[in-house]
Amino acid sequence: MQAFYSDHFVLPLPEGHRFPMAKYAMLREAIAQHLPEVELRAAPAASDGQLALVHTPDYIERLASGQISAAALREIGFPWSDFMVERARRSVGATVAAVRAAQQGGVAANLAGGTHHAYADKGGGFCVFNDVAVATRLAQAEWQRQHCQVLKVAVIDLDVHQGNGTAHIFRHDDTVFTLSLHGDKNFPFRKEASDLDVALADGCGDDDYLAALAQALQTLSQRFEPALVLYLAGADPYAGDRLGRLALTQDGLAARDRCVFDWCAQRGIPLAFVMAGGYGRQIEETVQIQLATFRLGLIHAQRWQQRGRQAAGKGG
Repeated sequence: MQAFYSDHFVLPLPEGHRFPMAKYAMLREAIAQHLPEVELRAAPAASDGQLALVHTPDYIERLASGQISAAALREIGFPWSDFMVERARRSVGATVAAVRAAQQGGVAANLAGGTHHAYADKGGGFCVFNDVAVATRLAQAEWQRQHCQVLKVAVIDLDVHQGNGTAHIFRHDDTVFTLSLHGDKNFPFRKEASDLDVALADGCGDDDYLAALAQALQTLSQRFEPALVLYLAGADPYAGDRLGRLALTQDGLAARDRCVFDWCAQRGIPLAFVMAGGYGRQIEETVQIQLATFRLGLIHAQRWQQRGRQAAGKGG
């Protein structure tokens, strides 16, 4: 299984900033140590042309040149720097690369990504460009050129915060199904309409969460037949998350991941997953949760490869 990283681009954040920048390098190091079967690769940078499949040229230019307003930067939550722009490009490039790898090998990942609060013309909530939206649009364009068919994509967003930017970008697009399970009273406080929104009460625990997810996946099955899934595996529904307000255990989050991986496996759908949010009071716990997602992803990838060998044997 291939996984793409960009943690060598570290933003010069002020002391006390609540964004856990260190978790990305910590996750890569943990994967290298505990899951050596995962093929770690440096992420490429998304080009202006790729970004323009979703984002307005004016927004891309203002960011690249540093001419973005102070108010827009406050909404994003990061100070402007060349590294901020490059890191955002690499985060998108990692998801683009993960989607391409998943289409070839069944499953792949981005160690960051999940920047679902970014709209076409603005960022927000620590999200500069919308990596999932750009990767979706590019995958659809490449599929159309190669196969002369529409690629139907499902975005399964299980970050604790609603993917408002993603929902808005795809709001009139029947080729993309957006599913979001999120905290009802959490950020963003003005939600957008996904194709399926499941709003959860503060304090929601494992059993209620997993029941809601099972129902949501059943509804997705009834309403849409994707040929590709992008999964935002946020660690922030965890009970120990500073910003989450839900109460899932680490076992509950692993069960959540397993539900999504199994849902895709049963249907033979390629899956690219991204890490999205995670703001644990103990950063090591966030890394443990994300490492567990990669462990399950690796098992899913190995099963996919086994099915491919079996199919090749039958064909022979």
